[in-house]
Amino acid sequence: MKKNYMAFLATVLITVFLIPSSTYAQLDFLPRGSQMAKISQRIGNTDVTIVYSRPSVNDREIWGSLVPYGMNNLGFGTATESPWRAGANENTIFKTSHDLLIGGESLPAGKYGLHMIVNEDDSATIIFSKNHKAWGSYFYKPEEDVLRIDVTTNEVTHVEQLTYMFNEVDATSAIVSLNWEKKQIPFKVTVNVTDNVLTEIRQQLQTSPGFSRQSWEQAANFALNNDGNLDEAMAWVDAAIAGQFFSQKTFNNLNIKSQILAKQGKTTEAKLLMEEAMPLGTVFQVHGYGRQLIGQGQLDAALEVFKWNEKNHKGTWPVHYGLARAYSAMGDNKATLKHLKIALDNAPAQANKDRVTANIVKAENGETIN
Repeated sequence: MKKNYMAFLATVLITVFLIPSSTYAQLDFLPRGSQMAKISQRIGNTDVTIVYSRPSVNDREIWGSLVPYGMNNLGFGTATESPWRAGANENTIFKTSHDLLIGGESLPAGKYGLHMIVNEDDSATIIFSKNHKAWGSYFYKPEEDVLRIDVTTNEVTHVEQLTYMFNEVDATSAIVSLNWEKKQIPFKVTVNVTDNVLTEIRQQLQTSPGFSRQSWEQAANFALNNDGNLDEAMAWVDAAIAGQFFSQKTFNNLNIKSQILAKQGKTTEAKLLMEEAMPLGTVFQVHGYGRQLIGQGQLDAALEVFKWNEKNHKGTWPVHYGLARAYSAMGDNKATLKHLKIALDNAPAQANKDRVTANIVKAENGETIN
């Protein structure tokens, strides 16, 4: 038995020494000096994410020293010339869920290694490499570049830990910036939100959301208000009104269809459809329609809508407030004040009363309340 055990132990030891150390699990959770970070920003329906490690300045000279200017031989790996890894440790990773424009150039959806060439003259080159799995820039290959853009760097107040930020975020774009020591390296990302959303809408309507009337209404409304194809928007709202799995006319879907018709120049059809829609609407939906007409400059039509609302929802909030808005738009201050005072009496909450009171003051001073 002892002889067999010793033979087994010897076999195990030989096997252990022959197996490469890389096959063993590593303790990759141990704290690092330059800790990992992730920052994301949604632009429209596009998610842009940067994963990076954050070195500190630690009283070191950064630019031109710790981060050399230009391309450099790092003395390790296969690259003869390397850019900066734009962080520490592994590749800094830039990921986007949809195609982007960066510096006016296209970057397809995907995951990229993010590198930078920092120059002495306040300029830099941002590099997006299709290789995002390497360690640092030691194995950088120019032929793996997907996009390069040149940018101007800025001077900022001291930033101790390297930090990526999304600045100046709006509906279709954001400024991405690396900030470290006293230097900022920014680049702009722009998203074709309308195309991306419409593409996703078409895909989603083929799945479970397509079995909901509200999904078709949302799709039509988005296309209507974001310069989508009006014929496609019409098909979507018609599907909401009389779809295969549901058939329901509502104020909302008839209103959307009316707006599409109006945008197509079919104003008579649009008006007739809203006459059909109003009895299906709540007092607030009809009120909103009246305000929509005021915004379009259709003051006579707006007054008729508010009169209809008062007649059919007599004494309720906010029918007189709507009439006051219509008369104010038409410059009739006397009628405006009359209906504001009635609205004050039937306002349901103090916030409503405060708003009406402020508008009474405006009307008394001859100002519009719209």
